[in-house]
Amino acid sequence: MSTDIANESGLAVDEAGLAAVARFTLDQMRIHPLAELSVLLVDERTMTELHERWMGEPGPTDVLAFPMDELRPPHLGGNRAGDPEPGDDPGLLGDVVLCPQVAAEQAVKAGHSAQDELELLTVHGILHLLGYDHAEPEEHAAMFGTQDQLLKAWQTAGREPAERETAERETAERETAERETAERETAERETAERETAERETAERETEREGTT
Repeated sequence: MSTDIANESGLAVDEAGLAAVARFTLDQMRIHPLAELSVLLVDERTMTELHERWMGEPGPTDVLAFPMDELRPPHLGGNRAGDPEPGDDPGLLGDVVLCPQVAAEQAVKAGHSAQDELELLTVHGILHLLGYDHAEPEEHAAMFGTQDQLLKAWQTAGREPAERETAERETAERETAERETAERETAERETAERETAERETAERETEREGTT
């Protein structure tokens, strides 16, 4: 899965965590492994503009989804009878747009962290990209039931490996940075020592020439 996270909101966000929950969701929904997803985080002003332009509603919202391909969502754990195999073709799924400021306000009301709210909204947006909706009671039940299943699975089985992977990557990046710093310092020290030795050699030769 290719998941592109772009944070233009002006707030610090766990981008790796959002990418991980997005990949987990797409994997659970059995979407083609070469499918591409874009997640954009914007400020309230930008979200207000998008909300008014595309939904015709005032003010900022928490999440918007802009699908690119027409995909038929499979059920968790299998297809409907007669459905084709899900995710047969890779493609650009579309864009999920999040507003961290709105998410933070909703998180306070919900009694969980802003990151938890952003992860919920990421899953919600992806389901919209896959064709889910909640305009009608039956659609609402299907979408939120699937969303709850995905979030529960993420919290029990997906988050810990993702956090461990993130920690391992950060450790590797830190060790690489430390090694590069040490190598650079060693090279600078060797260069300084060589220049000092060359300068001393030149001074000795100058002195020797002056005595002859």
